[in-house]
Amino acid sequence: MSKKILVTGADGFIGSHLTEGLVEAGFDVRAFCLYNSFGSRGWLDQTDPHISSSIEFFMGDIRDPNGVRLAMKGIDTVFHLAALIGIPFSYHSPDSYVDTNIKGTLNLLNAARDEQPARIMITSTSEVYGTARYVPMDEHHPYSGQSPYSATKIAADRLAESYHRSFGLPVTIVRPFNAFGPRQSTRAIIPTIISQLLAGMLEIHLGNLTSTRDFNYVKDTIRGFMLLAETPAADGQEVNICTGTEVAIGELAKLLIGKINPEAVIVSDSMRLRPVNSEVERLFGDNTKIKQLCSYTPNYSLSEGLDETISWMQQHPDSYDATRYGI
Repeated sequence: MSKKILVTGADGFIGSHLTEGLVEAGFDVRAFCLYNSFGSRGWLDQTDPHISSSIEFFMGDIRDPNGVRLAMKGIDTVFHLAALIGIPFSYHSPDSYVDTNIKGTLNLLNAARDEQPARIMITSTSEVYGTARYVPMDEHHPYSGQSPYSATKIAADRLAESYHRSFGLPVTIVRPFNAFGPRQSTRAIIPTIISQLLAGMLEIHLGNLTSTRDFNYVKDTIRGFMLLAETPAADGQEVNICTGTEVAIGELAKLLIGKINPEAVIVSDSMRLRPVNSEVERLFGDNTKIKQLCSYTPNYSLSEGLDETISWMQQHPDSYDATRYGI
């Protein structure tokens, strides 16, 4: 992987971990963060000073083609993570997902045509597959836009593929399954459960308890990104990052209850259910391809990743409000 790197969405959950990991590995990183009047750089505001002092911050908006082109100047490798990701909010405001996820990716691809970086890592999501038609789900699994969010990510992936095929852009579509870990918001299931338990709540409110997910600890997720960026054979490929295992949400909740407060009980809350035809019932990934390309295997078990996440959330109680259902 070349030395000058751009990370879009660097202020977010996975993006902040990736930015820190790249700096610690000795790379020169430009962090593209969403401009705001508060001057906030998201989770990177909490980065250790010895890391943040080495980051070049770029405040902009992925929806603005001029800013994206400026951010791309002099860049060798791009990790494109900037996106709107909350599924429930995509039911409410689908236009914003089109503007950010599709047009934002288009802006990045057009800038890349001008600036010619050596590698472009486009972040996809396992949600593009929809409910499993077969398991484990490999990269040939059919796509299904079961939410406006997933539909925009399918479109962004196919745009990236088209720019690779049409213009020779060195694109890899990186498809992480359900990442979790420190800094993740309560729009995701694991911090939703942990935050309620740490707040002392005895009734843990959840939506669908039978759906399954393939959970990948965020440190393993970013290691997959970095390994793929250093693998020339990944050029033009779509690659899952996953554990090759699945766990039902109800079983996950029981595991966390056992770790934090065994007296708590699970309550199914209809307000937290997706529309019936939008619910992804099963995600269970196949990681054969990433193993073959770059000898990737997860370092963390689900239990180990949960322990690290619980510990971090205990140390940052002000980052979460368990009484609110975040979308």
